[in-house]
Amino acid sequence: MSTSLVLLLLMLAALAAAGWRARRIVRALVKAPREARWDRPWERLAGVGTNIGLHRRLLQIRYSGVLHLMIFSGFLVLFTAIVQAFGHGLFPGFSLEPIGGRTWIALLQEIFALVIVAALGLAAWQRYVLKPRRFAGSKGRDATFIYLLVLAVVLSMLLEFASAIAAGQDDGGWRPVSHALAGLLAALGISGEGAARAEQVFFWAHISAVLGFLIYIPGSKHRHMFTAAFNIFFRNIGPKGRLPAPMAPEKSAEAPLTLADFSWKQRLDLFSCTECGRCQAACPAYAAGQPLSPKLLIMDLRDHLMSDDPGGPLAGNVIAEETLWACTTCRACMEVCPLHIEHVPKIVEMRRQLVEEAKVGPTLQDALANLQRGGNSLGKPPRQRARWSKDLGFKLKDARKEPVDVLWFVGDYASFDPRVLRVTLKFAKLLKAAGVDFGVLMEAEQNSGNDVRRVGEEGLFEMLARSNIEALAGAQFKRIVTTDPHSLNALRQEYPALGGQYEVLHHTDLLLELLEAGKLKLKPGAGQVVTYHDPCYLGRYNGGFEAPRRLIEAAGYRLKEMPRNRANSFCCGAGGGRIWGDDTGVKERPSENRIKEAMALEEAGLFVVACPKDMVMYTAAVQALDVEEKLPVRDVLDLLELEEAVAA
Repeated sequence: MSTSLVLLLLMLAALAAAGWRARRIVRALVKAPREARWDRPWERLAGVGTNIGLHRRLLQIRYSGVLHLMIFSGFLVLFTAIVQAFGHGLFPGFSLEPIGGRTWIALLQEIFALVIVAALGLAAWQRYVLKPRRFAGSKGRDATFIYLLVLAVVLSMLLEFASAIAAGQDDGGWRPVSHALAGLLAALGISGEGAARAEQVFFWAHISAVLGFLIYIPGSKHRHMFTAAFNIFFRNIGPKGRLPAPMAPEKSAEAPLTLADFSWKQRLDLFSCTECGRCQAACPAYAAGQPLSPKLLIMDLRDHLMSDDPGGPLAGNVIAEETLWACTTCRACMEVCPLHIEHVPKIVEMRRQLVEEAKVGPTLQDALANLQRGGNSLGKPPRQRARWSKDLGFKLKDARKEPVDVLWFVGDYASFDPRVLRVTLKFAKLLKAAGVDFGVLMEAEQNSGNDVRRVGEEGLFEMLARSNIEALAGAQFKRIVTTDPHSLNALRQEYPALGGQYEVLHHTDLLLELLEAGKLKLKPGAGQVVTYHDPCYLGRYNGGFEAPRRLIEAAGYRLKEMPRNRANSFCCGAGGGRIWGDDTGVKERPSENRIKEAMALEEAGLFVVACPKDMVMYTAAVQALDVEEKLPVRDVLDLLELEEAVAA
């Protein structure tokens, strides 16, 4: 039987085996509910280029990113050797020589073979010696087998070339590594006919390693080699802070959510996970010792989808209830995932099922009941929402009764919580000093519903949102401002889907605008060193990184950044309704973890925030850690002391 025929049969057998192993994946994607992800194709392609070609997210962890880039680039080059081997085996006389196969392509193959071997060494050192915590729960045996297969592909290729050189079939001029190995073979007495036979042995070893790799991949986490580009291309490029509508709005306690309700993109997410653990390392719930690992959640859903019986309810069955309620919806997992897997929408979808089944903790149930009754989570009568304004010294405008330039959406904690009222009053006085024509909705304002939706109470969210949209429709204003990033996100990103289109500013943006327009002049600060915490819903969700920092600088303070800052900021632990939950199972509150990070800076004398929930969480944290005097918690507004005001 000829070499060509044997090789062809082996290829067909390998493709059949790989197809058999991939059948469940293909079937799961083909049979999944549809989801539109084809808009803005050029933007999607650009994302594939930056995330795969440039390794933008992978390089955020330098060691792992560099070694992956080495293997990735090496395989792109060594693909020419694979083409060369299979082409020569199938078609005698086939050669890459016309395009440089014996010169520059040969040299590149030699160089990148060494690059891959070096990268495998780095990968093995990381996995078996350094052992990053983010690898906990990943399938180490799978990684080991892949390392060995890749090594077999590379070494068999080099030894094939070396044998050809030792047999006199190649002068080895452009293959320095293979030439050196040929010398080693000669020293072992392998030359002439013996080397020619060895060349055939290593040829088939190379072919077998490549085909073995092809067969193994569909059942391995390394299937991302085939799914990564598609998953990144079909990533969510809409507003980060807008949750998708329920996958299956008709679901009930009698007909619970199953994987059959997951769209093809949600399933593609599951198949694309590489188990790298970056999401796990970024997760505040995991750091707090709670049962949520975004990585394990995706792996558990994937394994269930690949099982013999992928039916049955997900929430409380495949994924434990306490795992779902631990999430703060901070989006850190999604921000660091190299393949743009969407963890948070899946968690919220399963929470919706738990809410439908009334499987909600008592403290959260109380908060939801308060929201249902009075429009706020603190159980306060609606008529008390603007009571704080009595201490202003001037009358607060009711935007429902007279037109204003700026409508201030105050929010629950800024309206009712004693720890935040000082900041609320300060902002009102700054607006007055700058001559801003502003007002509020008084008792017509209700909770924005941002966290209500992330808890999974879709009906209550829509009730609150429509009530606010109706109240806003009855007011005359040009822009909305809020001190609460959660309200900012709902008003800016969630309400448009319900017909509420507004220009919405965070208070730091408005204050910076007033400062730059000369309507506020600040006293020069003493240059005290402070550190600043980026709120998740201001920073990661809405890109509000610069205004708070510029205000801190304008107030005369020196900013010392914590290691985790901007898009990499660490959540306070309040988001996603967690502020209404309890601390069951928490070993260290995320807020206390963050304060310890700030304390390690040593020179920072203030912990600066720009969110009412952050004020609540971090005030409690410094009290719990007994560092109130060493590291007081202050809002950005507290740093702004007026020299004079210039009215408009």
